[in-house]
Amino acid sequence: MRSALKISSLLLATAFAGASQVRAADTASGVLLGADGKAHGTVTVTEAPKGVLLRVVAEGLAPGWHGMHFHEKGSCTPPKFTSAGGHVHAVMPVVHGLLTPNANDAGDLPNLYVTKDGTATVELYSTLASLHGADGRPALKDADGSALIIHTSPDDYTTQPIGGAGARIACAVLK
Repeated sequence: MRSALKISSLLLATAFAGASQVRAADTASGVLLGADGKAHGTVTVTEAPKGVLLRVVAEGLAPGWHGMHFHEKGSCTPPKFTSAGGHVHAVMPVVHGLLTPNANDAGDLPNLYVTKDGTATVELYSTLASLHGADGRPALKDADGSALIIHTSPDDYTTQPIGGAGARIACAVLK
């Protein structure tokens, strides 16, 4: 009986270890850098069947609403983070805006709210991108990678090209 219990425990442990390895392959994460070059939190993106689940944990940001987008290059050179390129997209010309009827900007995300103490924690879902390019959605983990950018102002979800979100204040390379 003990032998069977040991084998069952070993099989169960192996199954859980395999599940965690599969999950690691379907996740990208990065350190959120501020314009000062210091760490201001973490970003994790997990592949889902029809999109990605994004988790942002941030600190040391200005209170209020901030635009947030997936950008096309896995590069975050402070202080302006222009090395991250434009928004992730699959079609040109890119039309921005979650409230724009003909939008095709796969980097569009809802705004992030930062509390009075400078912290934010959010988990949200996007059907516009994929880690590996599933179902015609652009891949976040392509040859040049991607980044998550947080902007100084909120995105109005309609103004071209970035919803009036302003300067880039934080960036995380997604690996």
